[in-house]
Amino acid sequence: MDDVSRKQGEPTYRRVLIKISGEALMGSQGFGLHPPTVERIAGQIKQVVGMGVEVCMVIGGGNIFRGLQGSAQGMERTTADYMGMLATVMNALAMQGALESIGVFTRVVSAIPMDQVCEPYIRRRAVRHLEKKRVVIFAAGTGNPYFTTDTAATLRASEMSCEAIFKGTQVDGVYDSDPKQNPDAKRFERISYDEVLMRNLKVMDASAIALARDNKLPIVVFSLATEAGLAGVLRGEGQFTTVGQA
Repeated sequence: MDDVSRKQGEPTYRRVLIKISGEALMGSQGFGLHPPTVERIAGQIKQVVGMGVEVCMVIGGGNIFRGLQGSAQGMERTTADYMGMLATVMNALAMQGALESIGVFTRVVSAIPMDQVCEPYIRRRAVRHLEKKRVVIFAAGTGNPYFTTDTAATLRASEMSCEAIFKGTQVDGVYDSDPKQNPDAKRFERISYDEVLMRNLKVMDASAIALARDNKLPIVVFSLATEAGLAGVLRGEGQFTTVGQA
């Protein structure tokens, strides 16, 4: 993320996609939405928008329903995946409400048409929203079963000509093993797409990593609990890992 031409304190990127898991919205709960946590994340998004960065988002649905888990328990996979997509719409609407309550203009754009609650996905319209400095939240994944919200995030970031994907997680970057189980786990400052795939590191699923690689789209992995905040990470502060070209 180093850029000698960037003035100190300025964001590294001008248009980004922020990917967060549905579980990030649970707070300390075991299920569902924790409004104070949603509001805290919305506050970080507002800071980024205030820096002049164009922001779009993809939020997972695992806090409400995860298609793979439903499928593993005997539910038909396609049905389970569609249920997971609907969960992402609920999370997107919750985030929209939190953002608009603090004065951030937001649009929820769904890959599955549901005109009464959000807009259908039309690429040119979504780009126009970004140009008007509105936060765009992409919901319902790609609109197709068998694809994760990680893949949806990489696809939408590519379509929106984003300069990077910022993936907020519970850890401050990419490690060679689970830092919660291995205190000696090594954190990478930078790692290539191919090494992530070769080591089978759980940054994003393989389809998402391959799509990011093919489109030369960097993935910045950071902790949502970082003291620097999302705005700080965008300025190159704090700890994070950048996944990019070798």
